[in-house]
Amino acid sequence: MKKILIKSTGITFRKFYIPPFELFEGEIIAIYLYNGEHVFDLEMHLKSIFERKIQDENVIVNQKLSFVDYISESEFRRIFYPITVKEYLKKHANQDNYYADKIYDTDWITQQTKINCLPGNPRKLLSLYSTLSNSNNIMLDMIGQDPEGAMETYKIIKKETQSGGSAIIFDNFDDLKNYCPKYIEVQFIK
Repeated sequence: MKKILIKSTGITFRKFYIPPFELFEGEIIAIYLYNGEHVFDLEMHLKSIFERKIQDENVIVNQKLSFVDYISESEFRRIFYPITVKEYLKKHANQDNYYADKIYDTDWITQQTKINCLPGNPRKLLSLYSTLSNSNNIMLDMIGQDPEGAMETYKIIKKETQSGGSAIIFDNFDDLKNYCPKYIEVQFIK
């Protein structure tokens, strides 16, 4: 029997309602947040619940999820001493895991490639791989990725769930509606 990681009887945040759902190990759930100024705050609220940083009386989190975070560096660092892929992985990835070096499968990315030179898709992959090197229960969004990059990311996540991992994907376009078996749309409270 598959283990239930998250059980929600419905989440309310400001003017938004996320219908009830259950996330089991080996599953992917896409939560369609629509697009607009509300997306970031709503996503960060859900992230905090699923990481167990805040509690919601309607949500049971049996296994916290790890967020595939945004890669950033200070302006000073970006200009004068940019972070390299090697440095980023040394700090954020589990070096003993298969995913720690997976980014180097991209021909043009080396250990000395500067983070500030990475466009949206490779940058998201770098963060995804470093997160997957530490946990196979993740949550992420597709911000900064084009449709091709988003599908590549989805395929990686789908492969990981086949070996027991789980994921929640926050989507602000409905691209995953036809791919994700569990697809939830945020409802607007009137």
